[in-house]
Amino acid sequence: MTTVAAGVLAGSLRLGLSSACRGSRGTKVLYGRVRRLWQNVAMERRQISRDLARATLAILFIVGMIVASFWILRPFLPAVIWATMIVIATWPLMLRVQSALWDRRGLAVAVMTVVLLLGLIVPLARALTTIVAHSEDIASGVQRLATWSAPAPPDWLERLPLVGQRLATRWKEVAAIRPGEFSERLAPYSRQIIGWILGTVGTMGLLLVQFLLVVLVSALLYATGETVADGVRRFARRLAGARGEHSARLAAQAIRSVALGIVVTALIQACLSAIGFVVCGVPFAALLTALVFVLCIAQLGPLLVMIPAVVWTYWSGSTGWGSALLIWTLFVGTIDNVIRPLLIKKGADMPLWLVFSGVVGGLLSFGVVGLFVGPVVLAVSYSLLADWVNTTEPATASHQPERRAVPVA
Repeated sequence: MTTVAAGVLAGSLRLGLSSACRGSRGTKVLYGRVRRLWQNVAMERRQISRDLARATLAILFIVGMIVASFWILRPFLPAVIWATMIVIATWPLMLRVQSALWDRRGLAVAVMTVVLLLGLIVPLARALTTIVAHSEDIASGVQRLATWSAPAPPDWLERLPLVGQRLATRWKEVAAIRPGEFSERLAPYSRQIIGWILGTVGTMGLLLVQFLLVVLVSALLYATGETVADGVRRFARRLAGARGEHSARLAAQAIRSVALGIVVTALIQACLSAIGFVVCGVPFAALLTALVFVLCIAQLGPLLVMIPAVVWTYWSGSTGWGSALLIWTLFVGTIDNVIRPLLIKKGADMPLWLVFSGVVGGLLSFGVVGLFVGPVVLAVSYSLLADWVNTTEPATASHQPERRAVPVA
């Protein structure tokens, strides 16, 4: 606007000077034109200032509304994120269920909701049933703890490299404690133990509420999946054109691939741990296998279950089976670092190093949700960067014939 005004002012000055040469009437005309011109420039500047202030306030208002909305929905964001991941990962399965139920979306949503609920109710019921069935054994074990004394360390423990002597020394210190002294030493920590148990129960209650929210949001997304997906695609297209829509599809593909990799890896680790439990004669193998599967789904790994099984095997006097189970535990506990990225790479069009970085980095940064968020963010960023690098600029392409037409001499 300033350049246009300057051009008009220069033209008016030239016209006014030429008229001034012909008389005083030309001078008056020049003065009137210059005055009107400066008035127009001042009005345009005031209009620009008002528009800038209005745009700034509008942007601040929109940002404030977005922040306030996220702040209000913050308690529900984990459930919404988990529900979104579950629905995207199981959407093909829901469509198959719908086709098997005479294309009735309501029946398919009900079936998927019941399956999600059973995924929580069945493990909890199995755990409670097992605890009730062995309540007498648990009570007798607590009573035996008052008169329990540790045996002497085995001879092979001292021969272990690096840590053998230290472990044997600690074991001997525990074995030197007289019977009944354990209860006396645990008495000062009873309040902390009770507090930890109550805190764990409260955490389980919060997890139960979050899971119910996940089931509710998943049911809503199952019922209106096409509408929500179309809205996401239109928003991405509005934001970044065709690249934005491609990024949205890539994000859904990455989420589905990560879910497939996590579930299949958990199944493989659970089956391998079950083989180890059965071969080595560990009791409650079925219950331990189910617990391993749940822990692998939660990305806590099978070591939390298999290491106590190794200790029990050594404790029962089976040194050979204990060593075999220890080697098998190390194998099962580390195989997921290889299987999971390969499965995710098979389902998503991403480099293996990118998948591995997204899974590990997301897990370390955001917890279990980061297993999905990490690969999705890296996949979308990688896709946008690759499209931007591989896209030829129209201006460059239009100048290529002219450059070739220039003779080289």
